[in-house]
Amino acid sequence: MKPVIGVTGGIGAGKSTVAQLFAAEGCAVIDSDRLAHEALQSAEVKEELRAWLGREVFEADGSVSRKAVGRRVFGAVAEIERLNGLIHPRVHQRRRELMEGYLAEEGVKAVVWDVPLLFEVGLDRECDAVVFVEVPRPIRLRRLRESRGWTDEELAAREKLQLPLDKKAELADYCMDNSSDQASTLRLVQKVLSQILQAKKPAPPPGQ
Repeated sequence: MKPVIGVTGGIGAGKSTVAQLFAAEGCAVIDSDRLAHEALQSAEVKEELRAWLGREVFEADGSVSRKAVGRRVFGAVAEIERLNGLIHPRVHQRRRELMEGYLAEEGVKAVVWDVPLLFEVGLDRECDAVVFVEVPRPIRLRRLRESRGWTDEELAAREKLQLPLDKKAELADYCMDNSSDQASTLRLVQKVLSQILQAKKPAPPPGQ
């Protein structure tokens, strides 16, 4: 069996970048954010959102605006749970379908799950190894300001909805610093992948 590697970390830590470096080393990547976006644009979910949140969460071209949906449900536990109930089952189903294909694909060394809420939804229990991507908060905040226009308060509000980062780091099998240049991170990815693959190798029969 090919190992399943969960990649998680703080908001703005560059989890997807790390996942893509694993891909460059021969791993297949399943991006939960991408699957969630696909689910959000499905006809069934659009119909539900139109009845629930109204037309204001749709763009002019008929696609769902993730930002608008986020503004409507953010901070309301019941609303977030309702949205998750729509999206998560579809993401899980699509992940299972992709897993079947990747596990049968000869050239794939391992399958990487890029899941921001890996521990929160219990997917860590289905992984052979979990990699926590760590970056100091000031660097993450700077990245988020540049990429999303977030303030310190916006980052703090979203972090409150997740498991504390020190707890995630404690639960992970590997912690990977992604605060330096990409070449440094690639070397860490190569080292961690080698260790995971070695640990996954079946033991030789007795006497060999």
